[in-house]
Amino acid sequence: MKTKFEDIMVKSEKEWESMQCGEKPVILVGTATCGRSAGSLETLEALRSEADKSGIDCTIIEVGCIGLCYAEPLVTIAKPGNPAVCYGGIDAEKAKELVEKYIIGNDPVPEYALGTIGQGKIADIEKIQDTSVFKPQIRRVLKKCGSIDPANVEHYIANGGYSGLKRALEMTSEEIIDNIKISGLRGRGGAGFPTWRKWQFCHDAEGDQKYLICNADEGDPGAFMNRSLLEGDPHALLEGMVIAGRAIGADTGYIYCRAEYPLALERLDLAIKQAKDLGFLGDNIMETGFTFHIKVKEGAGAFVCGEETALIASIEGERGMPRPRPPFPAVSGLWGKPTIINNVETLASVALVMQQGAQWFSQVGSEASKGTKTFALVGKVKRTGLVEVPMGITLREMIYDIGGGILNDREFKAVQTGGPSGGCIPAEKLDTPVDYDSLNAAGTIMGSGGMVVMDADNCMVDVARYFLEFTQKESCGECVPCRLGTKQMLDILNDITQGRGKPDDIDLLEEIGYAVKRTSLCGLGQTAPNPVLSTLRYFRNEYEAHINKKECPSLVCRDLISYKIDTDKCTGCRLCFKACPADAIIGEKKEPHIVDQEKCIKCGMCFEKCPPKFNAVVCIPGQLKDGE
Repeated sequence: MKTKFEDIMVKSEKEWESMQCGEKPVILVGTATCGRSAGSLETLEALRSEADKSGIDCTIIEVGCIGLCYAEPLVTIAKPGNPAVCYGGIDAEKAKELVEKYIIGNDPVPEYALGTIGQGKIADIEKIQDTSVFKPQIRRVLKKCGSIDPANVEHYIANGGYSGLKRALEMTSEEIIDNIKISGLRGRGGAGFPTWRKWQFCHDAEGDQKYLICNADEGDPGAFMNRSLLEGDPHALLEGMVIAGRAIGADTGYIYCRAEYPLALERLDLAIKQAKDLGFLGDNIMETGFTFHIKVKEGAGAFVCGEETALIASIEGERGMPRPRPPFPAVSGLWGKPTIINNVETLASVALVMQQGAQWFSQVGSEASKGTKTFALVGKVKRTGLVEVPMGITLREMIYDIGGGILNDREFKAVQTGGPSGGCIPAEKLDTPVDYDSLNAAGTIMGSGGMVVMDADNCMVDVARYFLEFTQKESCGECVPCRLGTKQMLDILNDITQGRGKPDDIDLLEEIGYAVKRTSLCGLGQTAPNPVLSTLRYFRNEYEAHINKKECPSLVCRDLISYKIDTDKCTGCRLCFKACPADAIIGEKKEPHIVDQEKCIKCGMCFEKCPPKFNAVVCIPGQLKDGE
């Protein structure tokens, strides 16, 4: 006899297959946060309006982000009898053109196309042809993002959703944990601790009440992996959480998500309601007697709440402050009860392990780091966006094969991984494998998955100062090493970038940095010095130039650069004169001008306004005096 779940699955699969291979066109519009910021809601409205006006019978679906953030707004059209086509940069006017030329006519408008998808099935997003960005990727966690309607639970079920939960409910807790152990899954939140071992600690801990917490706070600037998954495939998280709850013996879970993620929160609330209505969440799940409830806690955006004990304090209604460990949360966490904290990607991976099997999960990745990892690839790279790659891929492959290389074909200088607490890796380390151990050996961390690419225009001393300034401001101040140590390091970096650096500052930075790492209470302080220590390790010559020569080789630090006018090239057009806010440009009309170095505030407006055909204004390292 069929179970209720099998009936739901059959119904969902029929509807999904009908949409995939039906007789009317299907149009997917990426309306996640990245798409919306590029105007996708206007694109969506234009498509709907044009289809209604033309009397076209088609299905228009809002989907999540497929990762091609550089090409938003994204539209995919699957027309019967033709391969699905993915289009990039589709504004409202181009949307109307697609309806007229391709939906009504037969012109696929190739000038807007990024490529074709599979053999016409919109679920094969990773098989986009002629777009090399997907070729090195293996989409598992993100597979459904961008191809299903995140607001339609039947789309999730039709693609294998909740089959992992059904399988887990037929197992004992120990069997679930053994499956996670065999899979080799390590925590995707940054530390890379084996997921099964953390679960085992909690499973074995004594207590009449246990809790599961999903950390969806994602405080790293420029990181959006968790947000994209919540917006594009929220049921993947819910399924993973129920499985985890079953494994550790918890009946209550919390999703700690920052309030700055309104769309993610909206999708989560809807998904929770749908899961309850279908019996995948709440009391007596799938009629097995197992109960698991999920509550959503909105965070206020404190970076330190990414640390487990600070996050727990926030849920309890206290200020987000780290607590000494031991005891660890797995033994004494939320309200003193055994608690497990995993991030969004870890729990979504748990659902995949139970759906596809532990052996399937471990087929990709490196020996010590199994599976795939999502990254937010941003900065000075041609194709910014969200990527999912097998563990062990090299930094070079990610930046050049997936990212398309450096913007404007500039020279690559460094890549920073792991968010504000990560290190900066230079060009000679581009072949470093992207896995937990290799990145740690190179002086950085995996983190939750932020990856910022830099070119020759980036000053590494200023980069270190920028990230340390962020972590210093976000320090809760509870422990002295982090509170005072990061402040002292920041003061030294400010002196160096403002021309007051001293020869012994480099040794002092290293001494303080290692002391802060060794003695800070929580992960924020223990990793905050990484940007400084890694840039000292690989770019010491830049520090020495700032200190000994009072020059910024990358022409970034205002106090260590100067602007001058090449009088042989200057025609006296006065564009620089008019743009200067400090009246530092001197000269008569149609006569060569000069820069008054005493008045110059190093804003760069003269450099920006000078016509390229003249190129008379130049920026040079070091400080000039009047007359030079």
